[in-house]
Amino acid sequence: MTYRLDEIDRRIIHALMDDARGISAPTIAEAVNVSPGTIRNRISQLEDEEIITGYHANIDFERADGSLANLFMCNAPVSEREPIARQAQVIPGVINVRELMTGRRNLHVLAVGRDTDDLRRIARSLSDLGVEIEDEVLVQNETWQSYAPYGPDEDAHRETVTDFISLSGDAEVAEVTVDPGAPLAGETLERAVRRDVLDDDALVVAIERDDAVLTPHGDTEIRADDIVTVFSRGGIDDGTVAAFRGDGESV
Repeated sequence: MTYRLDEIDRRIIHALMDDARGISAPTIAEAVNVSPGTIRNRISQLEDEEIITGYHANIDFERADGSLANLFMCNAPVSEREPIARQAQVIPGVINVRELMTGRRNLHVLAVGRDTDDLRRIARSLSDLGVEIEDEVLVQNETWQSYAPYGPDEDAHRETVTDFISLSGDAEVAEVTVDPGAPLAGETLERAVRRDVLDDDALVVAIERDDAVLTPHGDTEIRADDIVTVFSRGGIDDGTVAAFRGDGESV
């Protein structure tokens, strides 16, 4: 089943793409308005789901030791592209292999060589795998940036992250971060329903707190900065969301 990214996950990915080495969990947590433990827990989940597949340093090999980075654009038989890509990865000097969904130039191989003779050796090894090198070029520079749609909305005026998903019929699930001054903060679920702070049609199905995901019960206390997953058969209305908010602002 496909893992569903929520707003917190997207903001984490955006931050890590921007600066995986320099960014810290507390820094991301402050921007997203959750605890550092929650950020660390989410990063672990994203790694377990293989959404975050690794962290890579970008190296200027020419500045490092005078080596040359060369991009080979190759044609591989479609039926053999995947096994050829795996074999190309073990050629000494190859640092990246990219498979493309095209008929020609469907295999890009980035390799580093000490000199042109070393690059020719890599080219021969690729040819021995049965690929045709259609073109090659020395790589001068490569830059990366984070994926903008996962970043913060500059026009957003609310700090609490709320993520909705519609189910069959009118049912909805929402993830809401509890504000410190929210009506629910410090209340148990049972007491909140009894005092009409929380609609009895709204079912709290999970609470994410620091490094743990809690299964809520009637005596479970809602705390500030909890990320609460709420389910309602009739849909999540503004009143339900307001119970988790400290400013009385509706969505």
